[in-house]
Amino acid sequence: METRRVSGQGARVIKAPVARWRVNLVVDPILCDGHGVCAELFPERVVMDHWGYPIIDKEEIPTGLTEHARRAVAACPRLALHLVEGRR
Repeated sequence: METRRVSGQGARVIKAPVARWRVNLVVDPILCDGHGVCAELFPERVVMDHWGYPIIDKEEIPTGLTEHARRAVAACPRLALHLVEGRR
């Protein structure tokens, strides 16, 4: 359980379950042509191997980097990059 503050008149603190989501970056190796756009836009989680194909960090993407990941996914010319979201 996590504490949430409810604002407004007569505000109070309540304890309620808060859904936690995780976001992971995944590449489809069949679709990927190794353009490297993902590594340029999201170097925090993507590096290129010596053939020019992405190596994706398997760690969960922190909330502060989610927008960077979304930009990399949107810019992939082969649509090989995906965000997978799910509950923790």
